[in-house]
Amino acid sequence: MKALLWCVFCLALLVNVSTSFAFDGVRQVLISVGTGVVVIGSGVGLFLRRNKRADA
Repeated sequence: MKALLWCVFCLALLVNVSTSFAFDGVRQVLISVGTGVVVIGSGVGLFLRRNKRADA
């Protein structure tokens, strides 16, 4: 599951960055917002699935 979240995170981040070069106007904003939501969601999922270490 972590590998899938990492793939989704990286792909959405890449698409989000590249939209500023490929699109203009409303289309760019909508795609950027959509991929931003995916990046935040997958980031939260990765944070919640992190390995918790015990302090020794």
